[in-house]
Amino acid sequence: MRYMLMMHVGRDDGREAMEWAPQDVKNMIEFQRAFDRELEDNGEMVFNAGLTWPDEARIVRDGDGGPDVTDGPFPEGKEFLIGFWVIDCESEERAYAIAAKASSSPGPGGAPMGIPIEVRPLAGPPPVDL
Repeated sequence: MRYMLMMHVGRDDGREAMEWAPQDVKNMIEFQRAFDRELEDNGEMVFNAGLTWPDEARIVRDGDGGPDVTDGPFPEGKEFLIGFWVIDCESEERAYAIAAKASSSPGPGGAPMGIPIEVRPLAGPPPVDL
């Protein structure tokens, strides 16, 4: 079964990492790379990516004569999506275990950050005959 694991951070949390000691940043990046390699080695990684800050996002709707593009999501949101993994694993319990490991990424001083990771099963396409 495929799942999307979504890493959310608070409005200020993500930018705080830019002020960490260089070794703390290095430790976090090394953890993430090793975590991704483990998922790849286990055959569980489908795709993953980090995202830019929300101020670079745009909302697009179909408009008169072309796309209607506006700023968004709105900055008053308390949390935002900073990255994600799409995994393929044998059970919901395994998806939760993977998410818990992602959540434990080290922060300042090596302490696990406890980052919220949303786990959501991927739905297939709707049936053609409804």
